[in-house]
Amino acid sequence: MTTSLIVHGGAWDIPEDLLEAHKLGCQAALMKGWSILQGGGHALDAVEAAIRSMEDDPALNAGTGAALNAEGEVQLDASLMEGAALMAGAVAAVQGIKNPISLARLVLESENVFLVAEGAVKFARAAGMEECDPRQLIVERELKLWEVRRREYESRRREGSGSRSSDTVGAVALDQHGNIAAGDSTGGSPLASGAGGRFALGGMRDLRRQSCGRSGLHRMGRGQHQGGNGQVRS
Repeated sequence: MTTSLIVHGGAWDIPEDLLEAHKLGCQAALMKGWSILQGGGHALDAVEAAIRSMEDDPALNAGTGAALNAEGEVQLDASLMEGAALMAGAVAAVQGIKNPISLARLVLESENVFLVAEGAVKFARAAGMEECDPRQLIVERELKLWEVRRREYESRRREGSGSRSSDTVGAVALDQHGNIAAGDSTGGSPLASGAGGRFALGGMRDLRRQSCGRSGLHRMGRGQHQGGNGQVRS
């Protein structure tokens, strides 16, 4: 069966001076996930590894280098889904967790589905997951952008047009056994206030529906992706 891996490092109008760094981040993530698939690993492991790589890349809006919220802090969201067993796990508005995709994996493997903010951090702590100083996730680029965006947003808000852009990273994998997994991770919208409007995938409030969608893709993967030498897309 064909193995496939797709990653994305941002779905927005990436500035020219950041484009190369985004491409390199995607390429590194592809290699991380692809090595797992080529070794016969599970799609879930490949997706987690690829997204962890992007969370560790300061050029991308996930983990280290994520956009800052209204208080100038990093709050992170992530979700992970697996089609065969209809499993899903997600976290939102977490702080002090360097790789929220791995926390989402722990949630997926537990009796929970979606944990938010301090509850998610307490769950991570009980599971023995390593924490970090939230300030370690802030990079100079985002700190400067936060100052600019805050001034611009206040100006637009006064004019009645205070919209904000957001961004995510994500991955989808199909392994040699026909298993499909998908996940994403994000720092949310710049200047966001709290957990509202910060949900990764835009719909983590209805994870059962998301899981059903992944299940359908899982069956399609089993039925359609036969043979071949593998696919890698970024």
